[in-house]
Amino acid sequence: MRKKIIASCIDHTLLKPDVSFSQINQLCQEAQTYDFHSVCVNPSLINETYKQLKSTPVKICSVVGFPLGANISTSKLMEIETCLNVGASEIDMVMNIGYFKDKKYKFVSEEISSMVDNANGKIIKVIIEAGLLNKEEIITASQLVEDSGAHFVKTSTGFSDFGASPEIIETIKSTLKSDTKIKASGGIKNLNQVEKLIDAGADRIGSSSGIIIMKELTDK
Repeated sequence: MRKKIIASCIDHTLLKPDVSFSQINQLCQEAQTYDFHSVCVNPSLINETYKQLKSTPVKICSVVGFPLGANISTSKLMEIETCLNVGASEIDMVMNIGYFKDKKYKFVSEEISSMVDNANGKIIKVIIEAGLLNKEEIITASQLVEDSGAHFVKTSTGFSDFGASPEIIETIKSTLKSDTKIKASGGIKNLNQVEKLIDAGADRIGSSSGIIIMKELTDK
């Protein structure tokens, strides 16, 4: 039962720039074998991923404004539309971190809201890149995401210096007042990390080490 619960939390991720079709095929096969919640792939690979998973319960997640978040809003909107049209059912978008750091909160909030409004009810997770933020900024960013109607606060792209920690998850969890969920990501490589993050309040785990994590569960 524990193995099934953890598997159902994992977004099996492959977001490197040099991903091949054969690697996508393997990713999809692994997701089906272990009953992962989703695979998370780059937008150009959604179509191939959809071919592999269209008759399975595994969801397809993709990324928008990735990995910097500095794209103009109209580009992000076009990305979301395209990703959803070719088969994605969940979107992990990067907020504009530079604008957030400059306290342009109205812009950041309105950008996220526009993404949610144009997603036709599909799941939107907002990456706040927590490793670049202090505790007060993490709290403010989490509030912005929640107030903008997105479904998840996500900790990291995995391209920054730091990803998820139990302390960051606890900070986000204590900030959220609604049913907004939390996706922990960035440097999650083993079962011990996963268990601590879930205990701290994470609802979803984004990791490229899903197979290692599941094998650790099997070996216990």
